[in-house]
Parts: sequence; C-alpha cells; structure tokens
Amino acid sequence: MFRSAFALAGSVLVGCASVSTTDAGPQADVAAAAKSWSSAFNECNPQKLAALYLPDAVLWGTVSETIISTPAGVRQYFERACAARPQLKATFGEQLVRVYGNTANNSGTYTFSRTVEGQLRSGAARYSFTYRKVDGAWLITDHHSSLVPASASAPPPAASPPASR
Repeated sequence: MFRSAFALAGSVLVGCASVSTTDAGPQADVAAAAKSWSSAFNECNPQKLAALYLPDAVLWGTVSETIISTPAGVRQYFERACAARPQLKATFGEQLVRVYGNTANNSGTYTFSRTVEGQLRSGAARYSFTYRKVDGAWLITDHHSSLVPASASAPPPAASPPASR
C-alpha cells in the first residue's frame, strides 16, 4: 500500500550526492546538474524541473505507465508528483557519472522519503540520466527511474546451460 502511494509521487531523483569523481571537471558538472534536478524536485517546482529537460527528452518515470516524450508531458508528470501529499523528498545515493564529450550518463540510486503521521517512510529507487551539453549547460535527454524490487537482495536465478548443438 505504501509502495503504491509512495510511487505516485516518486517518479524521479534526488538530494545530497556522493559522486565517484576526484577532481572538478565534466563529471563534477554533470553531478551538479543532477543536484539541480534534486533541488527542483525537493522544492516541488514542476516548471523548474521541466526546464532541465531538452525539448526532445524522454522520461520513463517511476510510476508512469507510458513513456513521456513532450515538454508538456514532462511538466505534467511532475505536477502530478507534486500534488501528492505529504510531499516526497529525494536524496541521491551512489552516482556513477561517465562523460563522453558532449554526452554524459549518470546512473545510480536515490531514496524518496516523506513523513506520514510522524513516521519517516522511504523507498529506494534506481535511475539513469543521459545528458547532452548545450550552450555550456548539461540538460537531460533521457531519464529512467524505477523502484528497487523488494526481492533485490535475493540471488539471481541460475543461468540455463547452453543448448547442445
């Protein structure tokens, strides 16, 4: 029950970052772009969030039944997330940032949390962001987010033996 209520607003990403970088540079710039995203999410500012996405960006939100591929769709997704009460906050966990020229990927985990009747409730999610550097700014071109399955700690199933020829 909490998972579905939590998921309604928990489409996305996040707060304090622990990034696998050692010097300032493109990786730190991408991590800063993620921090901007989490700040806008935690402020519950759909306009500011939507402005972080390129016009042709794709969003596959945590609770979206369909892929979103328009600026209006991205904004509406975050408007629905912000309408949920109590409001969710997002905090980044591990971030793996890779930069390839004017394109970058940031994959990792974040936690969505909220206080319900005095109790802190949280849920883990995983994400992938793809960014493109446009006029000096790292903007989101692709964003996927999904809840971590409850059985994530279970060992994976054994691989099937190869078919004989």
